[in-house]
Formats: sequence, structure tokens, C-alpha cells
Amino acid sequence: MALNTLQDLYVDEIKDLYHAEKQLIKALPKMAEKASAPELRNAFEEHLEVTRDHVTRLEEILRGLGLPVKGKTCKGIAGIISENKALMGEEAEPSVLDAGLIAGAQRAEHYEMAAYGAVRTYAETLGFSTAADLLQQTLDEEKQADQKLTELAESFINNNAENGSATAMRSGGAGQEMLGGDMDEDEEDVEVEETYILSGTVEEPPE
Repeated sequence: MALNTLQDLYVDEIKDLYHAEKQLIKALPKMAEKASAPELRNAFEEHLEVTRDHVTRLEEILRGLGLPVKGKTCKGIAGIISENKALMGEEAEPSVLDAGLIAGAQRAEHYEMAAYGAVRTYAETLGFSTAADLLQQTLDEEKQADQKLTELAESFINNNAENGSATAMRSGGAGQEMLGGDMDEDEEDVEVEETYILSGTVEEPPE
């Protein structure tokens, strides 16, 4: 599709968002399933329902333009979802995974907030007031979802993730103490270095 006018760009972006939302409808249930905190799981499930409304609004806008309801591949959201999928495949402490899921979800929210802000402005410029109102409603909901995720992260999820990491490090330290005993100065230096490497605070040298 040639982009010769602002309306061409507007339609192109609407189709991109339509595909983005359809992808998220498939991704959010998997994220909810992986979330260990009930509050985070509920947030993903609630946003899934809101996302279905976003799809309906985009369909209304496309029909209002006399266009078929069809999306355009959104590579941006596809990349974010791919990263989230890789994260969910990692071996991770539940609380740490929750923190990572929030980060991934907020990447998607910020992408959509930027896109919806742009198309809302295009609609206003083009005189599509009804579409502009619909897009503003969705933009507001994306901002609310982003804020809720921030509140969950700051209220307890990030702290839980930090405590989980600290517990793992303490467990590793206890093992070192059990192996200890009287050591001379050189042996103690080696022991401290090995402990740091096991705890992940020292990077391995490049090959």
C-alpha cells in the first residue's frame, strides 16, 4: 500500500494496531497462566477482556472507512511477545518471573500507547471525531493497565523477586561455610573469589 496521504498512514497504523491486539489476545492467557501472584494473574485476565474491546473498536473504525476488517503484520508486538515467550521458557524463581512478565507486558503497553496516541492525533487532524474518541478511550485504558502493572511491581512483586534472589545467595553462602575450617590467607582469598563467582557477582572472562 502506497502511503501518499495522512489518511493512508492512518489506515496503515490502524491495521497494524488491529494485528497487534489480536496477537495480545493469544499471548495474555499464557502470561496469566505463568504468573504466580494472583494479583498479577487477575491483571492479565482483566486486560484480556479490555483488549477484546480494543479489537472491536478498531473493527468499527475500519468499517466506518468502508474498508475490510483486516490487519497488517505488527512486527513490533510480535518481537515483544517473542521475548516474553523466551522468558517464560527460562528456569526462574516464580517471583522473579512475575517481575519479568510485568516488564514484558509494559513494553507492549508502551508500544501501544505510542501508537494509539499517534493515530488518535491523525484522526483528529482528518476530522474523524468518532474514531478519535474511540482511540482516546483505548489509549486511556492502555495507560490504566500500565499504571496498574507499575503499582503491582512497586507494591510487592519486585521486593519478592529481590528477596528470592537474596535467599538463593544466602543458601550458596551457607554451603561455603560448611566446607570451611581453618584456612591460611591464600586459601581464604581463593574461597572468597569462588563464592563471588557462584553468587553471580563476577562476570566470567570472555573466551
